[in-house]
Amino acid sequence: MSDLRAAFGTRLKTAEPLARYTSARIGGPADFLAAADSAGELAELVRSAWRLGFQPVILGGGSNVLVSDAGVRGLVILNRARAIEFHAASEQGQPSVWAESGVNLGSLARQCGARGLAGLEWAATVPGTLGGAVFGNAGAHNGDLAGNLVLAEILQQDGTVRRWSQAELGFAYRTSRLKQLKAQGRWHVVLAAGLALSAGQPEALQAKVDQFVAHRKRTQPPGASMGSMFKNPPGDYAGRLIEAAGLKGARLGQVEISPLHANFFVNLGQGRADDVLALIHQAHAAVLHQFGVDLELEVELAGDWGRQC
Repeated sequence: MSDLRAAFGTRLKTAEPLARYTSARIGGPADFLAAADSAGELAELVRSAWRLGFQPVILGGGSNVLVSDAGVRGLVILNRARAIEFHAASEQGQPSVWAESGVNLGSLARQCGARGLAGLEWAATVPGTLGGAVFGNAGAHNGDLAGNLVLAEILQQDGTVRRWSQAELGFAYRTSRLKQLKAQGRWHVVLAAGLALSAGQPEALQAKVDQFVAHRKRTQPPGASMGSMFKNPPGDYAGRLIEAAGLKGARLGQVEISPLHANFFVNLGQGRADDVLALIHQAHAAVLHQFGVDLELEVELAGDWGRQC
């Protein structure tokens, strides 16, 4: 504690409830929490944590993550690095945007459209941050981050910062090399990213965004959720399979598999992570038993889960 306090100063909070920082409004306390307001601060805090023997949990928008009711034993760093640079077309190339990883992806997409910069309209309804989108290759409406990304600035496990190319990031459906390396215990942090765009008309781009927003309202539930719970298996949809297994509308405590879209698990008010996890296991087992499909989680589990996972 004294070492962390010395390194982080007054920005360090203790026993901080995490539910307020997640889109599902679920999660117990973090032993320690600190916020980074720039990519430079984010790199500095992570390096300090590594030197002190902590592997911090990085939280951006708090979507696509389920934090346990027991919370996080250790350090959580809130990524609030949100600087954006827009670059108009030039003789050297097309327009582009460079943004820090704590930027909300939907907000970035809408800001690009308002400036007549096309290519990110698919992301206008995607929750979460740019950093999370790079890590998981976020996508919607037949677009994904792999289709826009040129470079990502990465804090590597040895403490150095290097720009990774699109090819180095090894994007695939809802995954990246960064995600695969994390599963192997090799940690990297997205600090910023550069995205390729094209010229467009603001009015036309806004109309496209409006269509995507209307589609989301028709097909996805409002309220507190983590986003899509499972990845879509090849040639099918996780929501369709969960519904076909008879679990659409299933409820445990204050958590419900949405009656509107079965791949969304909604916190109805006082939902608990344990109930979400129980519904995850129930849906996975039912789909595997009835259809032989082994659904893979899209949501990351964070915190102290004991043996429940």
